[in-house]
Amino acid sequence: MRAMVLREHGGLDKLSYDPNFPDPDVGPGDVLLRVRATSLNYHDIFTRRGMPGIKIPLPVIMGLDVAGEIVEVGAGIEAWQPGDRVLVDPLNRVEGGLMGETMNGGLAELCKARAHQLVRIPDNVGFEQAAALPVAYGTAHRMMTTNGQVKAGEKVLILGASGGVGVCCVQLAKIAGAYVIACAGSEEKGERLKQLGADEVILYTKEDFMQVVRQRHGRPARVGGSSENGGVDVVVNFTGGDTWVKSLRTLKLGGRILTCGATAGYDPAEDLRVIWTFELQVRGSNGWQRDDIDKLFALLSSGKLTAKVDKAFPLEQAADALAMLEDRTVFGKVVVTP
Repeated sequence: MRAMVLREHGGLDKLSYDPNFPDPDVGPGDVLLRVRATSLNYHDIFTRRGMPGIKIPLPVIMGLDVAGEIVEVGAGIEAWQPGDRVLVDPLNRVEGGLMGETMNGGLAELCKARAHQLVRIPDNVGFEQAAALPVAYGTAHRMMTTNGQVKAGEKVLILGASGGVGVCCVQLAKIAGAYVIACAGSEEKGERLKQLGADEVILYTKEDFMQVVRQRHGRPARVGGSSENGGVDVVVNFTGGDTWVKSLRTLKLGGRILTCGATAGYDPAEDLRVIWTFELQVRGSNGWQRDDIDKLFALLSSGKLTAKVDKAFPLEQAADALAMLEDRTVFGKVVVTP
């Protein structure tokens, strides 16, 4: 089969296109998919670079989010048959492991997965939209809905709003009835976020988002045991780095900061005074559950949610797709269609 293979860690040049990579062997409990779409995530960049403390068996085919058609089923499988349209839950929740990291993923013509990882794709959802869901949208759903409990009428500030997770966060906040303040790096992305439902946009490349929030929505203050209404109810920050303390300082009394990652640095400066003074809540979310994927499919099928795919690349150009993600020029998701 054709595949994009990582044989050693490093830069984009470590990805190599192989037109004759061995086909997967299908055993009991396995299914073989004809891959129709694989979406890329920042986790794929970490896998390519190499992650301290995590040993990845090389060579490996990256690509966590895989959607396709079943072409073969292994012994003992009755629930699935060739021709079924399916999405693979990247996490093997029974034996352990992760697609595109500890087992070969979707940057290939064919992909093997365990039958218990499969989720049926609704008839009115395409392969590219399905592939956009698990890592980015699943994580966003768990963070915003399950753990974050974003509610109607709340003001929600979203950093990194134009990426895969951020685009979903904007939509989920609007579905919940919140007022959304989205941070973007360019006017073009800002306009697209407004089209997606953002009530206002802050261009963080041109202005300090903390100062803008305070100017527009008031400065959080606590005097004599009470709080003025300045600030926002929720901040979504999976960036970390030097945005962390500024994010805390935009929250009103009892506000919540939601995080599911740290793309700009995992050990930011902290200000505990702000946390205890304003009784802030820090809520972390780690990945997604199968229930999150089911609920996302329901939202997609009903038309309430859109899986935003910025661009699709052929398999031979998978390195270019990863570069687009790494350069942060993508709006929503980027997919590879073998």
